[in-house]
Amino acid sequence: QVQVVESGGGLVQPGGSLRLSCTASGSRFAFYVMGWFRQTPGKQREVVARIGGAGSTFYADSAKDRFTISRDDDRNTVYLQMNSLKPEDTAVYYCNAQYDTDYWGQGTQVTVSS
Repeated sequence: QVQVVESGGGLVQPGGSLRLSCTASGSRFAFYVMGWFRQTPGKQREVVARIGGAGSTFYADSAKDRFTISRDDDRNTVYLQMNSLKPEDTAVYYCNAQYDTDYWGQGTQVTVSS
């Protein structure tokens, strides 16, 4: 069983930045495909960004040029640096670890508002 824990959400003004962190348990973290997803009320959870074990990345169109996903395998941690935040980025952000199956964190709220 892989435990996934997010942190770093909060309230930020439009144009501001936040960095989300996610730690996942297990000795094989380097082999996990890690991802960030987000969800707003009444909508399906959507992918924001993913990063493979070799560092390959994928970004949703909404995240390109503003968000950066990275990982530190020594710390079992993945990060999502979010810049130039917009009100439409407001959501609960979930971390996902994909190995033998999908593991999810509890989510962290990000609110972009003036």
